[in-house]
Amino acid sequence: MELKLILQIVGTVLGLLYLWLEYRANIWLWIIGAIMPMVHGVLYLTSGIYADAAMQLYYVAAGIYGLAVWRRRPKSGGEEIKIRHTPRRWIPSLFAVYALLHVALYFVLTEFTDSRVPVMDSMSTALSIVAMWMLSRKLVEQWLVWLIVDMISVGLYIYKDIPITGLLYTLYCVLAIAGYLRWRRMARA
Repeated sequence: MELKLILQIVGTVLGLLYLWLEYRANIWLWIIGAIMPMVHGVLYLTSGIYADAAMQLYYVAAGIYGLAVWRRRPKSGGEEIKIRHTPRRWIPSLFAVYALLHVALYFVLTEFTDSRVPVMDSMSTALSIVAMWMLSRKLVEQWLVWLIVDMISVGLYIYKDIPITGLLYTLYCVLAIAGYLRWRRMARA
């Protein structure tokens, strides 16, 4: 069996498990979230999607960080992080971080790699960094950012001839909407 096919199948299984755990706001998502990027990193590197490949290193680190944040015990009188909406005052900062990352990644891809998809690769990667941080803070709107990432990724992965992963991200689009609706209800509760 071809390496790209094996990586797509393993990555898809791990991706579905990760998303199911995220949908349920289960802390085990961070463990899968630290393992899955290793598989996807090799897949993206062999497919010439360099920013996404490098992004997988961030996902491993973010998985460790997210696990630490979600496991944090409330200090005397403090509260654990609960699912909530993104404070409006954070939105300009989140957008600024995204914009800076997008420009920086685009520059790196165009100047130092042979990437044929620098706009979409840098866009999805920058948005993913922001979304992952939002997830670590249990912000409902992280699902909407993931929806945008997933829509971009579907086209990117089909174009780069990794269709099974493209199908996984098509499913992610649907589940991002379901996750958003579920977390919005949970934030109200």
